[in-house]
Amino acid sequence: MTTEAKSAYGTTLKKGEVAIAELTNIGGPRLSADTIDVTSHDSADGYREFVSGLKDGGEVSIEGNFIPGNAGQAALVTDLDDGSADEYTITLPAVMATTWTFKAIVTAFECSEPYDNKASFTATLKICGKAELGVTASAGLTTPFFVISESAVVTPDEAGDVYLYVATVLTGVTSVTVTPTATAGVIKVNGNIVATGEASSPITLGDAGSNTEITITVKETTKTIKTYTVWVARAAA
Repeated sequence: MTTEAKSAYGTTLKKGEVAIAELTNIGGPRLSADTIDVTSHDSADGYREFVSGLKDGGEVSIEGNFIPGNAGQAALVTDLDDGSADEYTITLPAVMATTWTFKAIVTAFECSEPYDNKASFTATLKICGKAELGVTASAGLTTPFFVISESAVVTPDEAGDVYLYVATVLTGVTSVTVTPTATAGVIKVNGNIVATGEASSPITLGDAGSNTEITITVKETTKTIKTYTVWVARAAA
C-alpha cells in the first residue's frame, strides 16, 4: 500500500488576516467530548452505559522563533492582556487543502532567551466554541476576479487559480480600492468584508518607490480559505 501522508511544512497560523511569523510547531486543536454515566439497574450484562456530553475544542499550542517586531506575535500578548476571543485559522499546505478555523483566547505566552541558542517563544490558545475543519477549497474569485483602481497595471492576468500578483500604479497615486468578484462565500480585503462587485475602502499606499501588500480572501462555510496576494508597486518619484 502506498502512503497518502503529506508533509506539514508550510503550515501557517493567522489571527484574522495577520500571520504569526516563524512558527516551528503548531499543535492541535485537541478535540474531546465528555461522557455522562447513564448506568442503571436495567443496564445489560452489568456493563456501564454512557451518552455523549459537552464537547471541548481544546487548546492549540504553538512554538516559534521570537520576533518582537512581528504583528502576529505582538497580537498574542495584547490578546492575553485583554482576554478577547478572536478568530484564528490554521492553513495546511495547498496539497492538503485543509484548514482549521476557530475562535480562541490566549492563555499563555512565554519567551526563552538562552545564552547559547536562539530566542524563542511558546503560546497557548484556548478554543472557544467549535473548531471548524475545512477539507474542500472555497470556489474563490470568479470572473472578472478583481479590479484595482487608479488604472493599475496588474500582472499576471487575473485568474481564479493564480494567487500572487503585482499591480503597478503611478507615483502620484497614494491609495487604491479593490473590487473583488466571487459567486459564493465571504470576501475580505485586508480583513474587511467587501460585497462582490463592490469597491473596498481606500487602502493607503506606502511612499513612492515602495510596495504595499493587499490580501483578498474568499471563505465558504466549512471550506478552506482561498487567499490572493497583490503587491501594489508605487512608481518611484
